[in-house]
Amino acid sequence: MFKKSFLKKLAKEEEVSFTFLENQLRSGKAVIPLNNQKELSRPVAIGEGFKVKINTNIGLSSEEENLQKELTKLKEAVRCGTDAIMDLSIGGNFRSLRKKIINTSPVAVGTVPLYEAAIEAEKQKKTFEKMSFDSIWETLKRQAEDGVDFFTIHAGILQSAIKYLSQNKRTGGIVSRGGSILARWMFVNKEENPFYVNFDKILQLAKKYNISISLGDALRPGAISDASDNLQFFELHVLGELVKKCRKKNVQVMVEGPGHIPLDEIEMNVRLEKKICHQAPFYVLGPLTTDIAAGYDHITSAIGGALAAQHGADFLCVVTPAEHLRHPDINDIREGVVASKIAAHSVDLLRFKKEREKDKVISSHRAQRKWKDIFPLTLEQNKAKKYHKKIKSSDICTMCGNFCSLKIIEKCGLLDTTGSTKSK
Repeated sequence: MFKKSFLKKLAKEEEVSFTFLENQLRSGKAVIPLNNQKELSRPVAIGEGFKVKINTNIGLSSEEENLQKELTKLKEAVRCGTDAIMDLSIGGNFRSLRKKIINTSPVAVGTVPLYEAAIEAEKQKKTFEKMSFDSIWETLKRQAEDGVDFFTIHAGILQSAIKYLSQNKRTGGIVSRGGSILARWMFVNKEENPFYVNFDKILQLAKKYNISISLGDALRPGAISDASDNLQFFELHVLGELVKKCRKKNVQVMVEGPGHIPLDEIEMNVRLEKKICHQAPFYVLGPLTTDIAAGYDHITSAIGGALAAQHGADFLCVVTPAEHLRHPDINDIREGVVASKIAAHSVDLLRFKKEREKDKVISSHRAQRKWKDIFPLTLEQNKAKKYHKKIKSSDICTMCGNFCSLKIIEKCGLLDTTGSTKSK
């Protein structure tokens, strides 16, 4: 699947042994999203035993069709440390954007092929309800040839789930865009999910191009009151069976997870996914721990993401402050990426010595007020510099002024230059 030289180099970057990386890939506990037609300057391993990775969503909508703005978001997300990008375009010249993203992104690029197929059906047949698997298949092939590294495939939502939902209403219904499209398509056409029916054929294509499959959670809860319900877990069991199919065909696979989940149910959700889906890497969409934080959902996502990662989630999807409100702008992307990086690092420093050292080094510089050394070590140095710019003295900040605790303790000779406080 991957050359030995590539894996050795990646293992070094991931700070694990070559043998460990190889074993995790072989067991399916980790994936490396990378289309075999190209190379990436920043490939990553996602899964158990590796640092927590993050993904950032960008893309055109029917209301926002500026390609350059999306490419600027790509650049900013990469600068802030995203490990992957998903192009979720549903409008404008989406093919042109996708090709530009693939050609310029140093990180893995994912898509939801259903979106393009639905858009094409809208253009040609006036409605996505008349979409055929043939058109879906052509979309899959086109995106594979373009160099997409991972596909989100919503193959777990079935007719039986739609019937159950019609009798057991949800507060949030189906919030997955792909899930809602398929639910409507199945309802109108009285047919089973075309991705589920044709899953083996899709795996043949994925294997040919070494495309990782990310099994989408079409029935994830979009409201705290819907968390951990029968629909969510019904789909999870279907995804568990699809994981086995992927592995049988030697196709890399990860599983997408909830959604809106209260704090006390996050650990259970992660552990259940790992059990039902045979330890496949878990890609969580948040989770958001409350529904009331409109404008601040990057914070609720960071809270949920950190807790999920602590219990075994491997891949965090960036949620921006614009979630539930509007198409995100570049500032929203920046805030969302940094929030997810905080969540990921908060867990990584518990597991990796070098990650913990980063905190110790910056604390040492902070104790000695070495501002120029501090800024490059922060997650968003531009913001840190902006906040500190108006300070007249280079030796203190305006919080404590002349009563700076660090200066006071330094005069007592109790401050270790490595950043730790000496014991008496």
